[in-house]
Order: sequence, then structure tokens, then C-alpha cells
Amino acid sequence: MHRKIFWILTLAALAACSAPAASSTSSGLPVAATTSLIGDAARQVGGARVDVTILLPIGADPHAYEPRPQDVAALTDARIVLVNGFDLEATLGPLLQNARHIVTVSDGIVPLPFTEDGGLDPHVWQDPNNLIVWARNIAEAFAQADPVHADEYRVNAEAYIAELTALDAWIQAQVAQIPETNRKLVTDHNNFGYFAARYGFEQIGALIPSVSAGASPSARELAALEDAIRASGVTAVFVGSTVNPALSRRLAEDTGIQLVFLFTDSLSLPGQGAETYLELMRYNVNAIVAALR
Repeated sequence: MHRKIFWILTLAALAACSAPAASSTSSGLPVAATTSLIGDAARQVGGARVDVTILLPIGADPHAYEPRPQDVAALTDARIVLVNGFDLEATLGPLLQNARHIVTVSDGIVPLPFTEDGGLDPHVWQDPNNLIVWARNIAEAFAQADPVHADEYRVNAEAYIAELTALDAWIQAQVAQIPETNRKLVTDHNNFGYFAARYGFEQIGALIPSVSAGASPSARELAALEDAIRASGVTAVFVGSTVNPALSRRLAEDTGIQLVFLFTDSLSLPGQGAETYLELMRYNVNAIVAALR
């Protein structure tokens, strides 16, 4: 849908929205989260005390998502709207103007720069230590909105932080199985910077040298990446679930390396093995280790 038409429909929907959305029928604190990853963290911290609505559907690319008119109701209903920040939600900007209270869960995280365009890398969740920051920010936001249950939110957050700390230690142990000379990553777009920095990987390149998976590489960029793969001895290209794999498949075929699918910017559908953040990271690390060791 053309963006101008969308916003006309959005404003009409907002003007007509006098009844609360279905999600508000719960007695829990109404919360909206932009992504499934943030929504999962919110549920871990809030437990049964919160009613979380997630704006982006499972598998949606956050860099290219076009809001739907029904998203307006979710935002106007929510006491708190949780966003990632660092321009991940750039396409949601006009929609977020309808939010009552926005909390940027990544506040306090020092972002990595993108050398390609001078921007900041929004994919902070690739390092579980950054989820610790999320958990604390979310707990404080919930405590302020619902002070009666503030201690419960903080206890939940600390329990989740313990799981994240254990996850970080587990990832380090798994990565140790990969010879240092094999710790090289080629991905569909630049979304593994925090993972690489934390666990000692070298990013050889990305099929799309951009923060957004919606961009397209030039023929020269694609040829340069293929040359880099051949020169470095990379054995796999990793493609995320929110990205069309056609270009990655072509790259794998041209260079004779494996094509390995991961869950990156979104949780998985039920039964696919990455239904929570903790499961997503374990799934991805197992796949990376199997491909590179």
C-alpha cells in the first residue's frame, strides 16, 4: 500500500477509535512492543502482570515493515510502548507519534558504528549482555507504571538476567569448539556486529552491506564479496529468517559454500525452535558451530 494512502487510513482509524482494542480487555498492564524479541523480554519481566501486544508479525523485517491501520489501536491502548531504538523502527516513526509513553529498551547500551554509512548498528540483541540492559529498563518502566507490583517486576528481571548470564557463558563454551581460523562470518546483511565483537568472530562481509536487509548489492559489491570468500576460506553464508534467501543462495552456489539459515531479527513460529530469545540464540549458535567447526 502506498505510504500516503496508509496514513490517510491510519488517521481515519484513529479518529474513529473510541472503543478499546481487544488486547485491553485483560486486567494486565497494557504494553506494546515493536518486535517479537522485545515482546518476549517484556513477558519475561512482566509475567502475568502485563498484556503484551507485538506490532511486527513473526518473520517481518523490522527495517522495511509498513504499519497497518490496526496497529494504531494497539498503540493508543498501551500504557507503555517498548522500542529498540538506534533507528530500527524508522518506518514506524509517524505511527509512534500516537504512543502515550515510549520506552527505548536499548538506553544505556553503547552502540557499534556502521562503517559503511556512518550510522549506528541497531542489532544489539545479538549479544545477550545487552538483553540484561533491556530487562532492567523494562522492569523500571513497568515499576513506574504499576508501582504496586514494582518488586515483582524487578525480581522477574533478575531471574531473567541470571538466564541471560548463563546463556552468555554457554555461547562462549560452544564457540570454543570452533578453531580461531574458522571464526569468520558472512551474512545476508550487517546484523552480527555485536555477536562478532563479543565472541571473537571476524566479519568477512555481508551480501547486503547495509543495516537494512531491504537494500540490494551492486554487481561490483557481489563480485568483491565472492572474491573475499574465496580468499578467506569461509565455509558458510548465514541468512536470516526475515530476508529473501535468493541472493544468499546464489552466493553459496557461486562460491561452493554452505547456506545456513538462522533466526535473526524475529522469533520463530511455534515449533520452529526459536520461540523465545533464549531459544533463538541457542538455535543460532548451534547452527553456527555446526557449520564452522
